Amino acid sequence: MQSTLVSKYNVAGPRYTSYPTVPYWKNDDFSLREWKKGVIKSFSESNSEEGISLYIHLPFCESLCTFCGCNKRITKNHNVETPYLESVLNEWRLYLELFSERPIIKELHLGGGTPTFFSAENLKLLLKGIFRDATVAENPSFSFEGHPNNTSEAHLQTLFDCGFTRVSYGVQDYNPTVQVAIHRLQPFVNVKRVTEKAREIGYTSVGHDIIFGLPFQKKEHIIYTIEKTKELMPDRIAFYSYAHVPWIKGNGQRGFKEEDLPSAAEKREMYETGKKMLEEAGYLEIGMDHFALKTDSLYSAMEDKNLHRNFMGYTDSKTQLMLGLGVSAIGDSWYSFGQNVKNVEEYQELVTQNIIPVYRGHILNSEDLLIRRHILNMMCKLETSWEEKSLQFKELPEVLEKLKEMEEDGLINIDSQKLQITEKGRPYVRNVCMAFDLLLQRNKPETQLFSMTV
Repeated sequence: MQSTLVSKYNVAGPRYTSYPTVPYWKNDDFSLREWKKGVIKSFSESNSEEGISLYIHLPFCESLCTFCGCNKRITKNHNVETPYLESVLNEWRLYLELFSERPIIKELHLGGGTPTFFSAENLKLLLKGIFRDATVAENPSFSFEGHPNNTSEAHLQTLFDCGFTRVSYGVQDYNPTVQVAIHRLQPFVNVKRVTEKAREIGYTSVGHDIIFGLPFQKKEHIIYTIEKTKELMPDRIAFYSYAHVPWIKGNGQRGFKEEDLPSAAEKREMYETGKKMLEEAGYLEIGMDHFALKTDSLYSAMEDKNLHRNFMGYTDSKTQLMLGLGVSAIGDSWYSFGQNVKNVEEYQELVTQNIIPVYRGHILNSEDLLIRRHILNMMCKLETSWEEKSLQFKELPEVLEKLKEMEEDGLINIDSQKLQITEKGRPYVRNVCMAFDLLLQRNKPETQLFSMTV
């Protein structure tokens, strides 16, 4: 039965870090002027109550990891650090000019690229510049992505001193053959070193990212990787499916052939094996693709129904306004999305001209906002309701028909007031969300836009 479901539901689909998803943004209706209006409105509505979130994209890496779909610039020239960070601070200044009061920063995440490409000293200067004209909220949630090979004690201590309490390390897989295929060579000893050092300094949440479905990967590799991971017991684990999207990544995913990838059935077996091992080790499944110990804030957020999902993935706190700073970064005002230009030089030139470097986006209409809330509920709570007037399900009659088959397959339960995703349906959360995605249904793509759901 499981293999039948895998075959049936293994289709291309979004990961829903936003709704509408990026390929369905109506850029013709979008403008920088409208983006600014949305940011100002959201800020005035929410800053004093919940603060704002910042995502800062630091794109530089010294080597290319062929599994990665992020926007990055490969270089060993560290002279790029200072001018890039100056541009980020100038972009921040352009947003500060829109605000009527001092922003309260509740959440901040450094992503990449490789944030630890930058020196600890330069990261401190960046954060000092960000905080100069802002207030840090009580109990903020500050995190960064660290590369196990180059995250130093200075990085960890400096960021901790700036208020960071969470770090995530990209582990992916400990098998040498897999590491060579994805060009990510890092021994367990390096992961152990940075995990233990973070805890020694005082970080309250250390995360590891593990991927299943990588080239040459087998079930025994997942077993070995998780066994090694259990020796360190990170507070949270992102255990997610490799997104094979060579039409986006170009030659970056050509270090292997299509036949080197495990089948959908093999990937599902890897997931089920890994999930069982993690649960036996004391980890609880959070939303989709994530696991946490009961002592971690992500678990507490799930229990308190405060879990949130945005372009940074799952978070344990929510703000209505999230600004993306840096090349290719995406911001979310709740009413609209806006993405920065993807070329470093173009980004820096626009900021030099005092232009917020957003080049595309989407203004959400009433239907978008309705569907967005349902999808967020399913991604974060594994259920959604239509009891509230603002979530009336009768406004989405097309969705009901799509859900009937999933209910017959035991993936969901539906009654007159709500929908719940069953334990059997957890691996198919993306598929359930796709039933609500009216833009996807009305405009089926002629070419593949998304990775496979299994």
